[in-house]
Amino acid sequence: MEKDFSVINLDCAHCGAKIEAAINKIEGVELAILNYPLKKIRIRGDITDELVEKINTVANSIEAGVVISPAGHEHHHHHEHSHHHGHGEECCCGHDHEHEHHEHEHIENNSLPAGEIFTLAAGILLFAAAVISGRVTDIKPLAIALYAAAYLVLGYSIIIATIRNIRAKNFFDENFLMFIATVGAFALGEYAEAVGVVLFFRIGELFEDYAVSRSRRAITDVAALKVEEAEVMRNGEFVHISSDDIQVGDILRIKAGERIAADGIIESGESRIDTSAVNGEPVPLSVRTGDSVLSGCINLSETLTLRTTAAAADSMISRIAEAVENASASKPHIDRFITRFAKIYTPIVITAALLTAIIPSLVTGEWSKWIYSALTFLVISCPCALVLSVPLAYFSGIGAASKLGILFKGGSAIEALGKIKAVAFDKTGTLTNGSFDVTDIKSYGNMSGNELLMLSGSCEQCSTHPVAESIVSHCHSNGIELIAPEKSAEKAGQGVTAVINGRSVLCGNHRLMAENGIALPADDIPSGSVVYVTVDGKAEGRIVVSDTIKKTSASAVSRLKGMGIKTFMLTGDKTENASAAAKDIGIDSVKGDLLPDGKLAEIERIRKETGPVMFVGDGFNDGPVLAGADVGGAMQNGSDLALEAADAVFMNPEPESVVIAKNIADKTMRIAYENIIFALTVKAIVLILGLIGHPNMWFAVFADSGAAMLCILNSVRILSTKKY
Repeated sequence: MEKDFSVINLDCAHCGAKIEAAINKIEGVELAILNYPLKKIRIRGDITDELVEKINTVANSIEAGVVISPAGHEHHHHHEHSHHHGHGEECCCGHDHEHEHHEHEHIENNSLPAGEIFTLAAGILLFAAAVISGRVTDIKPLAIALYAAAYLVLGYSIIIATIRNIRAKNFFDENFLMFIATVGAFALGEYAEAVGVVLFFRIGELFEDYAVSRSRRAITDVAALKVEEAEVMRNGEFVHISSDDIQVGDILRIKAGERIAADGIIESGESRIDTSAVNGEPVPLSVRTGDSVLSGCINLSETLTLRTTAAAADSMISRIAEAVENASASKPHIDRFITRFAKIYTPIVITAALLTAIIPSLVTGEWSKWIYSALTFLVISCPCALVLSVPLAYFSGIGAASKLGILFKGGSAIEALGKIKAVAFDKTGTLTNGSFDVTDIKSYGNMSGNELLMLSGSCEQCSTHPVAESIVSHCHSNGIELIAPEKSAEKAGQGVTAVINGRSVLCGNHRLMAENGIALPADDIPSGSVVYVTVDGKAEGRIVVSDTIKKTSASAVSRLKGMGIKTFMLTGDKTENASAAAKDIGIDSVKGDLLPDGKLAEIERIRKETGPVMFVGDGFNDGPVLAGADVGGAMQNGSDLALEAADAVFMNPEPESVVIAKNIADKTMRIAYENIIFALTVKAIVLILGLIGHPNMWFAVFADSGAAMLCILNSVRILSTKKY
C-alpha cells in the first residue's frame, strides 16, 4: 500500500531529511519520501494505525510538534504554520486555528503578517537602541538590558523550540545550536553579535518562507485548475453536479468564461479556447463540432456542448496535477548526495567546535577567544542552505516546466536531461504532423496545377485511401470545384481509373502507369506519395502528398545543434521519405525502415558514439525505445504506452518543447551546483578563519542564514524566467 500524508508543523529542511531517514528505518515501512516544499510524505508499506502512531512518535523525537496525518485531514490538527520556527512555536502556545490560517494566507500572498512585522520592527528598534546606548552613554547595564530585550523579542521562538528539543533529547537541532551559540556570545560580552545572529536568522526564515511558498504555488496552481462543479445533461435538462460525478459519455455545457471540467468532443457550438494552462501555448485555439478539447482549458467566447471521453478524475488536468505532484516527490541523485552529506556535516562541525574551544585554549590560555571561535562554528553547523536550496531548485524547475506544458516525472528526469549529448526523434507525429497534405504539384505540359488537382480530386472522390482523401480535402480547402466522373474504378494499391467529360483519366502511382504503358519523365523522382495524372494516355503531371513538417521542427533542431547536441531521426517510415524530411529539418543523421528493436539498437549505437541520449516519440511502438533511452520524451497526442514510458511529457506537441525542457534542465542543474559551491565555500572560509584564530560571528551569521537566503532565492530564479 502507498499513501500520502501531510506533514504539519515541520519548519526545518534538515530536520525533514532526518525524519525521512528515521521513518525509512521503521519496521513495516518499505519506502518513505518526504517532500519538504509541499510538506507531504509518501509512505509505502503495511500502513496501519499503529504504524502511523510510530511514525508520529519518531517525527516528534526529531522536531517537536510535527504531526503526520493522512493527506486531506489537516483540519483535525494545528494548521500548517507559515513561518519557519516562528509561528509554529506560537501555535502551540495558544494561537487559535483561525489566526494561524490568516497568517498562512499572508505568506501565500507574498505579504508578511502584521504580527511578524511588529515583532521584527520591535526587535530592530530595541537592537538599534542598544547599539546607540552603548556608544553615547556610559550606562553599560542599560545597553545590556536593551540587548537582552531585543534578543528575547527576536529569539523567543528559538528559546521555546530549544526547550522542546531538550525535553525530546534532540541536541543537534539548529534551534538548540543557535541558542547555545548566542547565549555563549552573551556570556563573552559579544551582545551585538548574539542579537545579530537571531535577527538575521529571522530575516532568513522569511525569505525561505517566501521562496518555498512561491515554488509551492507553481506546483499547486496546477491542481487548482480542477473544476469543482459542471453543468451536465440529466433527464433532458442541464443541472449542476460535482465534477467528481462526471462519467464517460456525459453531455456538458460550457459557457463563455468557464473552464472545461473533463476531456471530450464538441457536440455543438463553435468557439475559441485558452489552452495555456495545459500546454503553455498563449494563442487561443479555434474549435468547432467534432474537435477534441481537454479539461483545464477555458472557453473564451460562445457556449459549447461536449460529450465527455473521460471522467474528471481521468481527464488531462487531473493527470497533469498527479504527474506534477509525483514528480516533485522524486529525488535526483544530487539531492540524495546532499542528504547523505548533511548527516555527517553537522557532527563534524560540532566536533571541530569542541576541539577548537579546548585544545588551543589549553595551549594559549586564551579561553574567551577560542570559545568565541567555537561558537561561530555552531552558528554555521546546520546545513539548511544545502538541504533546502538544492531540492528547491529541482522543485522550481518542475514548476516552471509545468507552466509551459512540460511534465517532468521527477527531479531525476531533469538531472538526466541536463546531461544528454544527443537527441533522437521519431518522425511521424513528432517532427511531422502525422497528417497527409499536398506538398508539391508539377505539370509536364500545358495543364495548370489547379487543373491537375481538379482531375485528380474528381477521380479520388470514390477512394477512401488516405492519400486520396488528402487530395480531395486539399481541393475543398482551396475552393477547387470537383465534378462527378461518368465512370470510375479503384485498383487496390495502384490508384483510380475514371472517365471525366469523355476523357480517360488515370490517377495513381508508378505501378498503375506502368501497367497502362504510360511513359514518365526519368529525371523527375520526387519523395513522398506520388500521384501521377494522365489524360487519354498522356502524362500531364504529378501531385506529391506527404506528411507535413511541424512549424517548430527546423528551428528546434537548429537550437539543439547550437547547444552542441547531435540530432538523429529514427523512424519506421521509408528511408527516402525520412531522408527528405530530415534534409528539410536539418537533422544530422537519419535511419528509416526501423522496427522497435531496430530503434533500440540505434539508441545503443548513438549512446556509445556521443554519450547520454534522449529519444522523443509518440507512437505505441515507441514505448520500448522511450524506456531504453537515457531520457524519454513523449508528445501529449501520443499513445498511452508512450506517455507511460516517457520521463517527460510535452503537452504542446511541438519539437520546440524539447528545447525548452533542455534549457530548464540546464538552468536547474547550474543553479543547484551554484548553491552547493557557494554555500560550502562560505562555510569553509568561516571555519578556516576560526581555526587560524580570526573568528567573526557576523560572518558566521552570513555563512548560515545569509548563504541559505541567497541560495534559496537563487533556486526560485528558475520560476522568474518568462522564456526558455
